Amino acid sequence: MKRSVLAACGATALATALLTGSVVLGATATAKPAPEPHAAGRHQARIQDHFDSLGPEVRATKLSSGRTAHYIDEGPRDGLPVLFIGGTGTSARAAHMTDFFRSTRESLHLRLISVERNGFGDTAYDKDLGKADFAKDALEVLDRIGVEKVGVAAISGGGPYAAELASRAPQRIRALHLAAALPPYGKQPDYCGLSDAELGKQLAPTIADPRKWWAFPDDSPTKKIPGFADTAYEEGARTYHQRGQQADPAPQVHEQKLYCERPGPDLSKLTAPVFLYSGKKDTTVPPSTVDTWRQHLPGKPVVRSYADSGHDVQYRHWDQILADLAGFPDRTVICVSGHSEMAKAAAAKRLVADGRATPGSCAWQKSDG
Repeated sequence: MKRSVLAACGATALATALLTGSVVLGATATAKPAPEPHAAGRHQARIQDHFDSLGPEVRATKLSSGRTAHYIDEGPRDGLPVLFIGGTGTSARAAHMTDFFRSTRESLHLRLISVERNGFGDTAYDKDLGKADFAKDALEVLDRIGVEKVGVAAISGGGPYAAELASRAPQRIRALHLAAALPPYGKQPDYCGLSDAELGKQLAPTIADPRKWWAFPDDSPTKKIPGFADTAYEEGARTYHQRGQQADPAPQVHEQKLYCERPGPDLSKLTAPVFLYSGKKDTTVPPSTVDTWRQHLPGKPVVRSYADSGHDVQYRHWDQILADLAGFPDRTVICVSGHSEMAKAAAAKRLVADGRATPGSCAWQKSDG
């Protein structure tokens, strides 16, 4: 017993000596003073007790149809729920690309939810599913997680799905926010005359290389966001390779052909407020589509048009979109004297016009990319 106790004590002493650096294995032990901690960090260094988030976790739930839905649910359970509908060719985790303003989102107490679409990321492809199926699946996921009314934020190719959802369940939409969103109305896209094989051949090179799919121009404000490009490339890889589908163009071709369907859904029963965000330099979903949306939306939507943005307006002005989602439509996000504020809209307009403020968070002014 004494021998085992002494052995244990010896092992403890040895471990302590190894940690403090006072033992050299294979040589005579000599005391070695512990290195002096850096003066600046002596009283600031700490080992955290909790993990930091690496971004939203993709969850799975079996639907009544027998299909499996994949989704994210990020933020406080009692937060104001927002259904994020990403652009074409994105997975449920595309919302992670907006995490450069995560602190703002959290301070506004928003709960971010996203449901993955047919054939992307973790979600199996079914050639027979359409936009109405997505709307039905999204509503069932919301039911499963206890969300009745929801704000909807749709960007780019998420627009037609948002319209389908708003038509199917207008009473469940708290507000509809459409950022550079493609309308399922008006003139069809030029590619609609192509066969599936022709469109697939056209799309194949960009689907295979996420750097091409997510290639913003050199003057894009997204270049100011640290790590944005790499996060976008990872999202592209997830969308087209996650299940081992090796950039199969079929789901992308299918989705883009859904954008050709006319007429779009009837939105006449939608009573929720609608916000339209447009970049004046956008050549993918040009500013003229704002008028197309207006023709099919009841009431008078709030239009926010920005000269500093193209098809990246949803990122450059995500701070304003968050403020609107949180219920502050009468406020404008501006940078004044090095500080970001949600100012009254009229006051913000004067300050920007006078050159005393700039639109959006001060992060856009301070970041060097």
